[in-house]
Amino acid sequence: MGILQVFTLLGALGMFLYGMNLMSSGLQKAAGEKLRGLLSVMTSNPFKGVMTGLGVTSIIQSSSATTVMVVSFVNAGLLTLVQAIGVIMGANIGTTVTAWMVSWLGFKADISILAVPLMLFGFLFSNSKRDKRRHIGELIVGFSLLFLGLSFMKNSVPDLNASPEVLDFVTSWASHGFGSVLLFLAFGTLLTLVLQSSSATMAITLIMLSMGWIPFDMACAMVLGENIGTTITANIAASVGNTQAKRAAMSHTLFNVFGVIWALILFKPFLRVVGFITEALFGLPNPAADGFVVSEMSDGTVTPESTAALYGLSMLHTLFNTINTFILVWFTQWMAKAVCWIVRPAKHQEQEEYRLKYISAGPLATPELSVEQAFNEIIHFAQISKKGADYTKQAINEADTDKFEALREKLVKYEEISDRIEYEIATFLNGVSAEEVSESTSLKIKAMYKIIGELESLGDSGETISRILSRKNIHKKRFDASAIKNLNTMADAVSAAYDVMIANLNAAHRGVLTDITDAYNAETFLNTLRNDFRDAVIEELENGDNNYQTSVYYMDIINAYERMGDFMINVSQDLERGFVLK
Repeated sequence: MGILQVFTLLGALGMFLYGMNLMSSGLQKAAGEKLRGLLSVMTSNPFKGVMTGLGVTSIIQSSSATTVMVVSFVNAGLLTLVQAIGVIMGANIGTTVTAWMVSWLGFKADISILAVPLMLFGFLFSNSKRDKRRHIGELIVGFSLLFLGLSFMKNSVPDLNASPEVLDFVTSWASHGFGSVLLFLAFGTLLTLVLQSSSATMAITLIMLSMGWIPFDMACAMVLGENIGTTITANIAASVGNTQAKRAAMSHTLFNVFGVIWALILFKPFLRVVGFITEALFGLPNPAADGFVVSEMSDGTVTPESTAALYGLSMLHTLFNTINTFILVWFTQWMAKAVCWIVRPAKHQEQEEYRLKYISAGPLATPELSVEQAFNEIIHFAQISKKGADYTKQAINEADTDKFEALREKLVKYEEISDRIEYEIATFLNGVSAEEVSESTSLKIKAMYKIIGELESLGDSGETISRILSRKNIHKKRFDASAIKNLNTMADAVSAAYDVMIANLNAAHRGVLTDITDAYNAETFLNTLRNDFRDAVIEELENGDNNYQTSVYYMDIINAYERMGDFMINVSQDLERGFVLK
């Protein structure tokens, strides 16, 4: 096998993988936000979850994309762990559609003949001004590249007549009885880990089987290994997520490992069942029968034995995942308990609260879905910001020096948290905006950039108030009961304005925000309080009823609270510009 042939084979594999990713991406973009609604609504019980996972994966042609999406939704709190387990089970069945598509179109008929003409239609669609047509064009190009890559892979493998030593090498692997089954299982797992695509590994296995490189039972062992290897993608996505996301990914691993265990225990009987069904349904030779041999394809002709082996392997893939799902769907609650026991929560629970909650598992497959993630994170950011602001009221009322210092440290910490969350959301949005986005999505992203800037400024305001109070204590100044009462009134008004802002954020996220009158009212009320308290303190200073330095500290806090109202009305105005349908 020459060096050029090796690089041609690797290039063909790259073309197959790129085509698969492009086709999946185009399908996901064409589906748009409907995927989110489907996953979050049609999962009320495990059986609906299974059907949802099956449907979504059959559409987007990628179980990895579905499982990563599910992990992200669990991380975001959109799906419970039990719901996620059902969807993941369905995704495992849905991914078998790819194997059947490759078996039927990639080997039975030379679809690559049509692939190049299809590229023309894909190119024309991709130049359309309409988003949906461009996404369909991406799908067509991906579909064409997938089957071109498959055709090149088939044509690039060594000719066994010219290089019989290749078959001898593979045959030596298959001559160790059950040990060979474990060896090919490990090979399938490792290959999937490297390629990060069970569909690509499945295509390689189908090629090796159709060419007569490996016997049917060893190909089946490779498929079992591929089902374990494919779980690594979701686990990588969950590695930076929260505890629930890690548990969802672990359930995928648990599901497939359990299936491989029973399939290995019943390996020979299971293969006989697969062979019997293949023979009965398609009228082909039984690929699991003793003495069955796959003869090499010559001159592009597909022999009945090759077809039987290809269909048999696809049937095994489907039956494995279907039977496994049928067994385990009744035990989703127990699986949830098992993964909760395996994946323990972090020891420092307090730190979990301040981590990104919704986008730590990375962007979803489409900008529209990613914007949903980011918006959830912004609402969470606003809730954290309100909690930080609440500590300012406690700090104003705290007379004990040690307790005040503890509160001041919390306010400093919340300011640092605001800076970090703003940076991480902005980084996430940078990645989303780098993709091709619709005009409405672009407006939303621009509004979200502004909103996180205002929320960061709110975090700064809390720390500013803590510094004013600290200077007051250093100079041994004290507010009288009237000043404390007024500051508490101002703090309560800020808290109420926060509630209005958060309510507007939630309404915008649901698409039901129609006006921001409440936000204007809250901001006007803060302005009125500021003016009234300022006029009163000026009058007291003129009458000599108050200490000037104490009054300065008092008014600095009042002004800081009023500026917080300005930041919050800015958030609602940004929502009005970016999310309210005109």
